Amino acid sequence: MFNLKKISLIFLIALYIIAGVNHFVHPAGYLKLIPPYLPFPKILNLTAGFFEIFFGLMLIFKPTRTYAAYSIILMLIVFTVVHFYMIRIAPFQLGSFMVSKTVAWIRLPLQLVLIAWAYWHRKD
Repeated sequence: MFNLKKISLIFLIALYIIAGVNHFVHPAGYLKLIPPYLPFPKILNLTAGFFEIFFGLMLIFKPTRTYAAYSIILMLIVFTVVHFYMIRIAPFQLGSFMVSKTVAWIRLPLQLVLIAWAYWHRKD
């Protein structure tokens, strides 16, 4: 029988694998969000995508789940620089979506929700 935590874990795994794949499928949107002071934006984008997929896969297995959860938390903290950059450059078009200053500001605390979500699964 599935419980809430198991369902949550499945969604978390899917989120990171899909997000990681999206870095490879739609790189332009991610490249737009990488601050210009960071070197090698294409490599950074692909590296981020790789690690999102890798950590998502690590979440599947109990022996690696704790490492994956803490790695995701660290990754989200590192990604915070992108969210501050989004606030700075807003408003801007991201695909068919207009990112306003308000949306960019709302997105920032969402990092804390994602961190808490990963932390919740660190000891499954």
